[in-house]
Amino acid sequence: MSHHLFLLSPTDIPIYSLAHQSTKSTTAQTGGTLSSNLPSWSTAPFSGTLTALSGAQSVGTTSSQNGGAPKIGAGQDRHVIQMIANASLDVVEEMQVNSSAMYLKSIDKFNEWTVSAFVTAGNMRFILLHEGKNEEGIRAFFVEVWELYVKTAMNPFHRSDRAIRSPVFDARVRASAKKYL
Repeated sequence: MSHHLFLLSPTDIPIYSLAHQSTKSTTAQTGGTLSSNLPSWSTAPFSGTLTALSGAQSVGTTSSQNGGAPKIGAGQDRHVIQMIANASLDVVEEMQVNSSAMYLKSIDKFNEWTVSAFVTAGNMRFILLHEGKNEEGIRAFFVEVWELYVKTAMNPFHRSDRAIRSPVFDARVRASAKKYL
């Protein structure tokens, strides 16, 4: 199961993103992908787009880091994942008006992708695209990432509109994703 995290500034500038492949199994699996439910003759010209929209991995993108396995969030499907995250920002804004909670839970769904959101007091938005249900783990993950972000934001050399390029921040977010997702 894959997870995609995006941290967006109050002006919707992406400052950090993470694609995480989880080894944990989910309790509720969906039945097949979008491209497997369509006839084979109809998917030939659009195979890359259908694969990306279904949440599956692109066949042509492999990585030597993970033994030649397909990369999640790379190649043709990365733009679709970013589109889903950006489209969910409208829903986040609507939910902010109606709720004072920071963790907004599952706010949107696109095929088998579920979008969860967390909004800080400074209007930073944390968007997570995921495939399974793990509300408590996602909430704990968001809280830990928020704490890491606050520590990073306290750095006098950090600007809120600039990308976070700290290898320590990245390593700790990855460790948190491995722990909770």
